[in-house]
Amino acid sequence: MDDKKKKRRRPDPSSDEETRLPFKNRLKPDSVILESLRDLLNTSSSSASTSKTLTLADLALASTCREVNELSLPSVESAIESLILKIARSILDGHGFSFDVPSRSAANQLYVPELDRIVLKDKTSLRPYANISTVRKSTITTRILQLIHQLCAKSIHVTKRDLFYTDVKLFQDQTQSDSVLDDVSCMLGCTRSSLNVIAAEKGVVVGRLIFSDNGDMIDCTKMGMGGKAIPPNIDRVGDMQSDALFILLVEKDAAYIRLAEDRFYNRFPCIIVTAKGQPDVATRLFLRKMKMELKLPVLALVDSDPYGLKILSVYGCGSKNMSYDSANLTTPDIKWLGIRPSDLDKYKIPEQCRLPMTEQDIKTGKDMLEEDFVKKNPGWVEELTLMVKTKQKAEIQALSTFGFQYLSEVYLPLKLQQRDWL
Repeated sequence: MDDKKKKRRRPDPSSDEETRLPFKNRLKPDSVILESLRDLLNTSSSSASTSKTLTLADLALASTCREVNELSLPSVESAIESLILKIARSILDGHGFSFDVPSRSAANQLYVPELDRIVLKDKTSLRPYANISTVRKSTITTRILQLIHQLCAKSIHVTKRDLFYTDVKLFQDQTQSDSVLDDVSCMLGCTRSSLNVIAAEKGVVVGRLIFSDNGDMIDCTKMGMGGKAIPPNIDRVGDMQSDALFILLVEKDAAYIRLAEDRFYNRFPCIIVTAKGQPDVATRLFLRKMKMELKLPVLALVDSDPYGLKILSVYGCGSKNMSYDSANLTTPDIKWLGIRPSDLDKYKIPEQCRLPMTEQDIKTGKDMLEEDFVKKNPGWVEELTLMVKTKQKAEIQALSTFGFQYLSEVYLPLKLQQRDWL
């Protein structure tokens, strides 16, 4: 009778864990993953030391393009005075005055594959004061030039918000003063940071990085879960030191907090940085400075949607709005680590954690497939085509369906182990 009794099978703990944490059993020891990361670092460092950094001057382009340079305060002050003297002469000669403003329209942008970034062509447009359609913008331009001249004379920094509140009735909306500020940068041939106008602090950094901020040494491993706010004026940042193997660029604040709290940077030595969504100028400048000075590879973690890829492209190739300063704002050779459209099935993301793409999402995805900087990378084309075809998107937080720490404990380690980036 006893022989006929079926023996109960003891549950297999590894099988239970595989159900809760898919693919965790595929992870190799951390030492193996670290060795793979060291290979990536060595490849990145040797490539950076042997390859010459190309500039626009090195290329024989069919179109003439313009780029701005970092200028000292006296140089900016002098450029503004020369421009105003030219205007005064024009008025005294009875011709009135107008500004010759570089066009920042989409038609005046050019993607240069050799540089892997967007640059501004040399087309300009006149902004006459004696014209009903441009009189207001000419007035705003003159006012911005006056304010910038004051900043140079006093050698102080202000935020874009401060600038707006100096003349609210004239500017009406901050987007208008912000737009003219970029026009002024183009006209004077200097970077926006040269104008001493900064944006409010937005980006944060945490992990294996030590740097000086206006003379104070900052250790980013001791900044708590919130990390260190990225200084809005990059000229006060220096003496960067790091034992990191890579830089992890994260789109979302939520994913950043998860990785910071789990101290992912101690398990896999890295520097974690985020702009909490759309990249601001300070974060773009800071990322480039880390990449160029520390010679570290950059891996990006963004949402699996067209806007995540757009954000990644702004860091790597530049934005059309600020293409005039792409040489200083872009970070070359950023690898797309995740979340990629192919990951949704590969990592068995449940259907209830995926989101249907809207008509606008699909249009944005199709438009991006027509961009030269996307066409240059076959892997990007393949992933974006899959996204548009399946009409599904997902946020980084979709991985939380397997546990709040799945991102730091399984997904990212497995990605690094498999060298699964584009």
